[in-house]
Amino acid sequence: MREEIMEILANLRPDVDFENEKKLITDGILESFDIVAILGELNDAFDIEVRVGDLVPDNFNSVDGMVALVKAHREED
Repeated sequence: MREEIMEILANLRPDVDFENEKKLITDGILESFDIVAILGELNDAFDIEVRVGDLVPDNFNSVDGMVALVKAHREED
């Protein structure tokens, strides 16, 4: 799962070091358009539906946060 998320992120923003960056939102590395694109890709790739309440910095500040978000949604199904 982590590898697939890394591939999605690298395709969307090849200029960002997602492996080492831990403050993607807090430091302004990702903008709202990036989050919308990532959200769409995660929803499609993992057949989940991220809710508005999930759109908090902790879920998108790092790859680990995104992995945890996807895992939580997959466990709900």
